[in-house]
Amino acid sequence: MEAAAYNPRTVEEVFRDFKGRRAGMIKALTAEVEDFYQQCDPEKENLCLYGFPSEQWEVNLPAEEVPPELPEPALGINFARDGMQEKDWLSLVAVHSDAWLLSVAFYFGARFGFDKADRKRLFNMINDLPTIFEVVSGAAKKNQKEKIAVSNHSSTKSKSNSKVRDPDSQGKYPKQQPPPPPVMKDDDEEEEEDDEDEHGETLCGACGENYASDEFWICCDICEKWFHGKCVKITPARAEHIKQYKCPSCSNKRARP
Repeated sequence: MEAAAYNPRTVEEVFRDFKGRRAGMIKALTAEVEDFYQQCDPEKENLCLYGFPSEQWEVNLPAEEVPPELPEPALGINFARDGMQEKDWLSLVAVHSDAWLLSVAFYFGARFGFDKADRKRLFNMINDLPTIFEVVSGAAKKNQKEKIAVSNHSSTKSKSNSKVRDPDSQGKYPKQQPPPPPVMKDDDEEEEEDDEDEHGETLCGACGENYASDEFWICCDICEKWFHGKCVKITPARAEHIKQYKCPSCSNKRARP
């Protein structure tokens, strides 16, 4: 009779459980953060943040039974509340909450006998969602904006601040847009265009890695080298406001007397 209470659950059911708990914890750390902050009194005993499948949350003491029915969330989150900035404290709780959600999901996976394919599918479904930390820190919105910006750059031409990549070609590319990938040619075409070596593989001036179509690139207006945005810490959104971009190397040269 005891076993009847634990019927096997599907990947979809475990994922639905994950989403409900995640939504509740996000609510505690964002929309209802004032209430959550007040409940995490450092003068109280070890407290935990729980998320429930019903999209509700609760700050409470850990389960008394050992071992607990489910994995337990981070213990004593209230003790660090007044010892750091609120933003940093919320980010710390968010990271631990992400770890707890994964442990609960894969606890169910182990308990209900998920095989390798089921576990992989469950992880991929979970991984398609932003983490709680990404939501709380604002990284999820930032990543979404950057994806939109990169998509816009790849589908439209810039009206200004454009740079001619190939002097012999009429095609122009915005300085924030990656240069075109190399084009495969027949043997005859290669013989005719041996003088156009600049069409070869484009390398990042910082890390030396090849161009990839899904990465954001920016061109230095001084040395005309291309760089991964991540290598020079320039995002698509920031590039929109740069009239003339100078790479770190060119900036250092200009700064010297």
